[in-house]
Amino acid sequence: MTGEIGMLALCLALALAIVQSFAGFAGSSPAKRGRGTMQAKHAGAYSHSMVEGAEAPAPLVAFGDAPPVNGGRTDAAAIAQGAAMGLLVFVGLAFGTLIYAFVVSDFSILDVAQNSHTAKPLLYKLTGAWGNHEGSMVLWVFVLSLYSAFIAFVQRGGTRLTSAALGVQGLLAVAFLLFILLTSNPFVRLDPPPFEGAGLNPLLQDPGLAFHPPMLYAGYVGLSAAFAYAAAALITGEADAAWARAARPFMLIAWIALTLGIAGGSWWAYYTLGWGGFWFWDPVENASLMPWLVATALLHSALATERTGAFRTWSLLLAILGFSLSLVGTFLVRSGVLTSVHAFANDPERGFFILLMLIAAIGSALALFAWRAPKLESGAAFHPVSREMMLLLNNLLLTAAAATVFVGTLYPLALDAWIGKKISVGAPYFAITFAPIFTVLLLLVPFGPRLGWRRADLHSALRVLMPAMGAAAAAGIAMMAVARPVSAAGAGAFALATWLIASSVIDAVRRQRNRSFGWSAAASTLAHAGLGISLIGIAAVLCWKSEASDVLAPGKSLTVGAYELRLRDVGDVQGPNYSAKRADIDVLRNGRIVETLFPEKRTYPAEGQSISKTAIETTGISDLYVALGDERAHGSWVVRAYVNPLAPLIWLGGVVMALGGCASLFGRLRVWVTKPFAYAAAE
Repeated sequence: MTGEIGMLALCLALALAIVQSFAGFAGSSPAKRGRGTMQAKHAGAYSHSMVEGAEAPAPLVAFGDAPPVNGGRTDAAAIAQGAAMGLLVFVGLAFGTLIYAFVVSDFSILDVAQNSHTAKPLLYKLTGAWGNHEGSMVLWVFVLSLYSAFIAFVQRGGTRLTSAALGVQGLLAVAFLLFILLTSNPFVRLDPPPFEGAGLNPLLQDPGLAFHPPMLYAGYVGLSAAFAYAAAALITGEADAAWARAARPFMLIAWIALTLGIAGGSWWAYYTLGWGGFWFWDPVENASLMPWLVATALLHSALATERTGAFRTWSLLLAILGFSLSLVGTFLVRSGVLTSVHAFANDPERGFFILLMLIAAIGSALALFAWRAPKLESGAAFHPVSREMMLLLNNLLLTAAAATVFVGTLYPLALDAWIGKKISVGAPYFAITFAPIFTVLLLLVPFGPRLGWRRADLHSALRVLMPAMGAAAAAGIAMMAVARPVSAAGAGAFALATWLIASSVIDAVRRQRNRSFGWSAAASTLAHAGLGISLIGIAAVLCWKSEASDVLAPGKSLTVGAYELRLRDVGDVQGPNYSAKRADIDVLRNGRIVETLFPEKRTYPAEGQSISKTAIETTGISDLYVALGDERAHGSWVVRAYVNPLAPLIWLGGVVMALGGCASLFGRLRVWVTKPFAYAAAE
């Protein structure tokens, strides 16, 4: 009955998604508002004075405006909210049923038979439920239903905006549920069922799979909530600061999740693939980077929209583009147009369906934007020297960076489809196009928090930042003098990273002295400093990595950096669902053994695949990275080794950036939750 319960749950979820979309749009129609709405607005105005710190924008409402007086509109809105809650229940039931089928190894279900095995550890049975195309799509809709239910529960922005947003979310759920039921059904039965399953790609049998896809989906689908609010603002004509304020928590959640998801994916590729690197400009890696860049621009643009009313059209367009790029990423991963260890499907029928969804969603949203945008009021004017100008430059540079990644990712695919010519676009292209744009962006970042809204004093900002400039210059000179080989690019990157970190520290200290260091200031400090920390790690690995590769017999050694690696022996080990050749490698420094590493070459008989399991010894500031390759004659083996200086800072910086997003989100939620009490005090 497992498959039948899951299928029934998906069908009922589809029916509720249809109800949610129709009722949501019906509840968003204009209606006369009663006194309750004015009271809610009064409460919002009152809470604005209670926001901690000058940087924090005013929240809208705690748990929604009062509903309009018109009973029909209220009923439709209530139906949409109830349908969103029901959607979560039934999609959750379907997802839970699929996980259960994987746990008990129900091979009568095709998806389980193709992607699981009785010998797999329980963790990989659980995570295997979304380690394939069909299961990952159910996870996608489950996360979408979580966001829809959250929108329905908190009702930010009032009844009309909430209802319209739920209508948009409902349409997205309808599209994805139809896609699952028509082309990607995870509950297809096998008769007779096989005795054993085919297993899962060994590269995906990793604890990172429990974290990486769900976190990325929380980011991708979180952008659907921002997209839904932007579309709702255009539908209702309420495209002022209210929609940006209402959508801000969802933007933050999506950005935090994308940041952690990208960092986690980079770490997974680093220790799993055995290539010794952290980023390969793989098309699927780029598919997550593009929406992150646009989401970063959206967060800054929406802040200006909230504070001064500037960038109204920018914020709406960026919300549309951010989710559009998430859909593009979905198309890349599941259409079969590319081959990658990250890709899930190779089925043109599925790809065509997703392409239709992509065209419909993006086309309709852009058409709505083109219709409404000329009628929007222009934002508040600002001086060329102001925070708004810095945010405008920030938007332009981030979208330009996303455009270069977009072209570099899709141009080879388009060229192959158009004339059948295959080309490869890799690191050299992105070094020429992406790196200069991002360098200019990072040079400008510290000025934003030091400039006032609408009009500012540039000389005053420069005086405050002078110590950071001095620290940056000193860091660059020191790296040119000390680091070997000499690298002007590496020294420049260190100077730029120091500029970011030092300016963030200066800003934090000044605000603490002025007693204006609130959650918003903490968010800015952590996010910008985290970017600098990651840049230090990236620059060190790219410019000063040491590597060596050799064929070693037992007793032989190779030298990499300051280390000598001596192969002691290679023996057999048995895992729960794999067999392996494990090397014992002594690590010597100055003639003394300081560590023993155990890289493996694993073979998974069920899947018929072999992978390398790397061994990494980290000091916290540097990594010694060893991978065991193929066996050669007379018991010798290929051994590859890398010394990656400051590599851990790459992922530490990602965590610090995410903490900055959490600080901003917590500041919002704190005021949001306490607002009813502020309103009661005002009364």
